[in-house]
Amino acid sequence: MAYPRHRPRRLRTTPALRRLVAQTSLEPRHLVLPMFVADGIDEPQPIPSMPGVVQQNRDSLRSAAADAVTAGVGGLMLFGVPREQDKDSAGSAGTDPDGILNVALRDLSKDLGDATVLMADTCLDEFTDHGHCGVLDERGRVDNDATLARYVKLAVAQAHSGAHVVAPSGMMDGQVAAIRDGLDAAGHSDVVILAYAAKFASAFYGPFREAVSSSLSGDRRTYQQESGNIREALHEIELDVDEGADIVMVKPAMSCLDVVAAAAAISPVPVAAYQVSGEYAMIRAAAANNWIDERAAALESLISIRRAGADIVLTYWATAAAAWLS
Repeated sequence: MAYPRHRPRRLRTTPALRRLVAQTSLEPRHLVLPMFVADGIDEPQPIPSMPGVVQQNRDSLRSAAADAVTAGVGGLMLFGVPREQDKDSAGSAGTDPDGILNVALRDLSKDLGDATVLMADTCLDEFTDHGHCGVLDERGRVDNDATLARYVKLAVAQAHSGAHVVAPSGMMDGQVAAIRDGLDAAGHSDVVILAYAAKFASAFYGPFREAVSSSLSGDRRTYQQESGNIREALHEIELDVDEGADIVMVKPAMSCLDVVAAAAAISPVPVAAYQVSGEYAMIRAAAANNWIDERAAALESLISIRRAGADIVLTYWATAAAAWLS
């Protein structure tokens, strides 16, 4: 029997050989940990739909952030959860210097300095009493340009509080240019903009809305993208890059690997992808039923996102995965 001269299995014979010829790497530095910090709680609060993830208070956030940095994760993305009575139609708690997100940023900036990359979600949905990502007009629709003015104030407040990176996630037209101009005018020309450039209206965001105690009724389809529109997504990425985005984001990650790959092919700036709450929750639920191995499945999912072309992966497994990879 004639055997082929080229036998790919030769390169799979030992762990050392497989490691030597690996084409895609997954390292702790590639990972960013999303974290939720809530006002008015004394102890961390579990999020039922996201097992293993909690709403932190200020003290527990500092401890968990330090653990993540020690593990080697590349960065931390903070989301603020205000008290219900502090929400209003303009999301004022987001720009309040004493609002939960801004005080948490100051806490971590003081603790960690430049030992990590401190990122802030630059959006209004956590802070508004209607749960939308922007200011509403008299007909109840999100007013794009009025929202941009609020985003600029959010970004400047976050930069003042110590954020290295601001991350506009509301999918408003012109958000990157407006924020860049606002940051530069406020003396924060070194602050990075991570633009949620291709954020799809997804069913996989459900657990996140529980995590931030969202007040949303309805959906966000008038500003988030339709799942089938890859050309539109790439156009949005090009627009954000032209406006000055330093990093572009695709969200969700696992159900949009084709978009991640296409973004990586055209983007002159780093590409991030967000493994969202529902994607995390699916694997955790299957693992809880002993249907799959959580560690193996989580790492496989993360390497697939990297293989598609993501330079940065936001994942709720960031600290755990960093330990698994060490």
